[in-house]
Parts: sequence; structure tokens; C-alpha cells
Amino acid sequence: LDLAFGTAGLDYNQDPAQGIADAVFSPDRVDTAFIDRLLSKCTDHLSLLAAPATLERVYDFGADAFDSIFDTLRTTMPCIVLDVPHQWSGWTKRALVGADDILIVAAPDLANLRNTKNIFDLLKASRPNDRTPLYCLNQVGVPKRPEINSSEFAKAIESQPIAAIPFDPQMFGSAANNGQMIAEISANHRTTEIFLQIAQRLTGRGETKKPKGSFLSPLIGKLRAK
Repeated sequence: LDLAFGTAGLDYNQDPAQGIADAVFSPDRVDTAFIDRLLSKCTDHLSLLAAPATLERVYDFGADAFDSIFDTLRTTMPCIVLDVPHQWSGWTKRALVGADDILIVAAPDLANLRNTKNIFDLLKASRPNDRTPLYCLNQVGVPKRPEINSSEFAKAIESQPIAAIPFDPQMFGSAANNGQMIAEISANHRTTEIFLQIAQRLTGRGETKKPKGSFLSPLIGKLRAK
């Protein structure tokens, strides 16, 4: 959803001619057939509605600008993942409040602790009858960097992180620059297992150490079979 600077297309090595910008700037055309044409197929179980990542337009949107897109996707897809950019506006708040499950990704520092707590408090107040937001810690263990540990995060937010993703510049840098998933770089790496557990938790399919039924499992199984 970061239309100007989003990297999902690069991450999946996709360069579609159309994407989410075509839908959000043509709300009257949005229906299942139109959205289906805009989706870029990554695997048999994963399609991408890519951001243009260009600066040809200014991306100022009203609070309900994405409503028709989200509603249409809900009618055709069993699971929708929204990568909400690091900004605060009417439409980002609306996307979060309307989500079934929310995962906040935070670095282990003071600014992220403050921001995570603020988001937690607002969302818990805005959706009292829905599931509590989740969060995970990212880039844990950067050499020589003082960190706020997970227990301090948990005490401040009154919730435990569901995962702590270790700092691994070699693997993440290789994946980013080559347009590959972490599982393609190393299918048996502990970070791959962490991502599988996160997917398992978000899709409500259990919390086992090595989940087998997440939406990433077919890709992982294929890679491991090679």
C-alpha cells in the first residue's frame, strides 16, 4: 500500500504493468473481474496487487479510497495481507481498524516501543470486540546497538511479542537484491521457520513449532524437495 516507494514488486521479482494504483484511481471500475486482471501471480497460492513505486502522481487519498478494493478482494480471496506503510492518515487508520488481524513490526528501540504502544492503545479502543493486535520484533541483535529487550516491550505494551526476527544482513540483503524470498535463500533457516509460525498464527491454523498448513507451506515444501 506504499504506492510511491513500495518494494513488494521487487521482493517478489515482479514488474507488472498494472497494479493497485489502477484500481484506486478508477474506483468506478472496481469489480472482481477488474481486480483479477490487475493481480500478478507469484505462486499457485499467492497473487500480488503491486504498487507502481513511481512519483508521477501524488498519492493523497481520502479515508475510504481503498474500501471498494478491499471489499472486492474479500469476496474472492481466502486471505488478504495488507502491507500498511509507516504513516498515519485517514485511510491507514481505516485499513487497520477494519482488519481481522493486525501485526505490528517493530525494531527494538525506544521510538518503536512508543509507536507500538500508541497503535495498540488506539486500536484496542477503536475495536473493543475484535482480536487484540499482535506485534513482533525485527532486526534483533544488531552488533553494538543497545536494544530494548522483549520483556521490556511486553511490560510496556502488556502483550508478549509473537516472534523476534534476528538481524541477518547477509541473508536479508541477498533476498532483497535478488528478488527472492527468505525461504528461497535458505528453506531450513530459523528465520524461515519464524515466518512460517507468524503466517500460521495470523491465518488461525495453530502455533506449532514447524507448521505445515500456512499459505507459504506449498512454496517451502517445493523448495525443500529440490
